[in-house]
Amino acid sequence: MKSVLSERKTLHPLDIERRELPPEAGHAVRALAREICTTLAAQSGGVGRALTNPALAAHIDARAAELPDTVHTAMRAPATSAGATIVSSLPLTDDELGPTPRSWRDAVRWSELDIVMLLLARCAGEPFGWQGQQDGRLVNNILPTPGHEDEQSGASSKTLLCPHTEDAFHPLRANLLMLGCLRNPDLVGTTISSVRRVELSTAEHRLLETPTLPILPDVSYGTGHEQHVPPPLPTVWNETPGATTDLTLRYDPAYTPLDDAGTEFRQAYARLTAELERVCVTAALHPGELLLVDNDVAVHGRVPFTARYDGTDRWLKRVNIRLPERRRRPAEADENGYGQRIVAPFAVRADVVAGSDMYRDDRGSVEQS
Repeated sequence: MKSVLSERKTLHPLDIERRELPPEAGHAVRALAREICTTLAAQSGGVGRALTNPALAAHIDARAAELPDTVHTAMRAPATSAGATIVSSLPLTDDELGPTPRSWRDAVRWSELDIVMLLLARCAGEPFGWQGQQDGRLVNNILPTPGHEDEQSGASSKTLLCPHTEDAFHPLRANLLMLGCLRNPDLVGTTISSVRRVELSTAEHRLLETPTLPILPDVSYGTGHEQHVPPPLPTVWNETPGATTDLTLRYDPAYTPLDDAGTEFRQAYARLTAELERVCVTAALHPGELLLVDNDVAVHGRVPFTARYDGTDRWLKRVNIRLPERRRRPAEADENGYGQRIVAPFAVRADVVAGSDMYRDDRGSVEQS
């Protein structure tokens, strides 16, 4: 399935919960990040190497608690059925950014802003990365990259990025996704659709709750997953049996082999797709705004745009966040995760509920090379 939702031009910001960081809170985040960055740069011999310093996670872990309560309150998980929240007013100026890089590899030197993102993410939960994605970095750079315009990944631009659950293929996927906007001059929209706003029949629910098809890793993880047996997964389910208000989903049609399913399942899946389009809202983030997406409830995507590659293109920071209080379905512990392992310096191993062989305890080290 190449295109799932039609391009959304209309913005509906009032349909998404909004929160604001008070000025003093935003400045406190920036000041603390600057202090940590200066300390680590002195220890590691340069600002550009601060993110590779093993002490970074310890600094973030210890000092995030120093931030004002208003920061922790603003960074809590989305509270409405939309499954998404915009947090605004993080102090940021365009002249401190420099040109938008042409690839994530060229963006790794921006350590102070990465520390800002980690502090905010730590207020929300446990930031983590993927060993096989962007070299295991906890803070990913999302920007258009030459040669990737038409693929289904964050590096694309010309094509509609189909709505999806982030890392839907993996049992240790994020509960919460944080997207921080550094630059978005063309107001490129991020699409958001909540499964808790869709309308499905009992029969459609039954079909979509039955583990039927696998979800494959996306192109950003490279190759090699073919050696693993792909497990069939449910598409939607209720966290509490019989409840109607806590519907959850794993959805990534661009990486789901729908042609392998029977007619009834494909029809139910198509109905879910249509419903996700019906309830879709679009957020065009401004610099200094954060989008929190409940990855268990909402899918997200991006409308197409034309990249200029002149240093002024859209630039987001992305952090995966685990919420320790949430538990995955017991059946997910048996999934193989296609061999992909997480980098989780803030997690307590006993709290990771699935796939012990997919957990890499890099406590004190947030970047792998």
